[in-house]
Amino acid sequence: MAGSVVPVDEALGLLDVLIAYDTVALTPNLDLIDDVRYRLETLGASVVLTYDDSGTKANLFATIGPNVNGGVVLSGHSDVVPVDPADWTTPPFTADRRHGRVYGRGAADMKGFVACVLAMAPTYAELDLTVPIHVALTFDEEDGFHGAPILLADLVERGVRPSAAIIGEPTGLRTVGAHKGCYEYRTMVTGMNGHSSAPAEAVSAVHYASRWISGLLGLADDLADRAPEPSPYNPPSTTFNVGTISGGQGRCVVADRCWFDWEMRPVQASDASFVKEYMAAVEAALLDEMRAVHPEAAIRTDVVCEIDGLEWRDASPALDLMRVLLADEEAVNGGTLPVDVVAYGTEAGLFQVAGIPAVLWGPGDISVAHRPDEFVEVADLEVCLALLARLGGHLVR
Repeated sequence: MAGSVVPVDEALGLLDVLIAYDTVALTPNLDLIDDVRYRLETLGASVVLTYDDSGTKANLFATIGPNVNGGVVLSGHSDVVPVDPADWTTPPFTADRRHGRVYGRGAADMKGFVACVLAMAPTYAELDLTVPIHVALTFDEEDGFHGAPILLADLVERGVRPSAAIIGEPTGLRTVGAHKGCYEYRTMVTGMNGHSSAPAEAVSAVHYASRWISGLLGLADDLADRAPEPSPYNPPSTTFNVGTISGGQGRCVVADRCWFDWEMRPVQASDASFVKEYMAAVEAALLDEMRAVHPEAAIRTDVVCEIDGLEWRDASPALDLMRVLLADEEAVNGGTLPVDVVAYGTEAGLFQVAGIPAVLWGPGDISVAHRPDEFVEVADLEVCLALLARLGGHLVR
């Protein structure tokens, strides 16, 4: 396929269509999935959908080429983060092309990559592939990674064993070989309300929640000491963030309820165990105080997701594949492919745990993802299409 013309116009048209689907995380995505399924089945691809419990959201896994083990997965998530249209220069769910860029929610994260894959699908369908090219689309990656585990469990059950996966996150066309994990939680504190003039006769859920949070954030120095030396990450150690907190009825009422959403980004699995053990001790001490006044007081933490990071593997078929596809870039850098390590989390760790070596590489920049006026450079899409064309050429007989 050397010298072939990449389908830029087709990719841009598909990106227009994909951006127009309002697939904010935790909302239905079936319109987009049905559209993609029709396009791929028309080309002769085998398509399997897996659903959430409500039946309103689906993952898609399509296979182009022979029905054999091996092959490469090209994966993206169908959902996007929420928007406030007032913050945008143009409507967020209408693709807007200007100054060599395509603006729209999901343009970078990560419908630009998906559009490129779909634009290449007709070419893949015409090739005499030795192993399959798979297309994977997941739901709710942006809020709990709910879709990918269902898709991957189905692959295991059906005995589908790809050799590698390229997760098309917006890496700025840089290869990423490892990233931190993403553990997300909601903690709920139940106290006992009362008059604020006699706080000792009540149990303030807000006060105890703040002490719980202080205990968590107080672990920062300990985790800094636990960071690998040297650490490949920036920031180098496991980090926390308390993103939302809510509770109480008013200034003069002792709060009987408080909840907060928080996360940690572990650089190693042992850090998560360390945090949980420490916080269990903090929580036990707080509950002793609370229950001395109100025996039914409680603190409960629900797991939203616990997604392991993409661990660095020196022997990775996914990185080996990227070295082939990016041979020119490797040559420019003295025979070594530049491989980055990042702090954000993706579905790549889930693929790795499922036995599918994974790597991140895609058009767009993570710095514009999740922000108003998100965009992807058309030039990035062209580079992405060229790499996907080389992938097809690499897998033909």
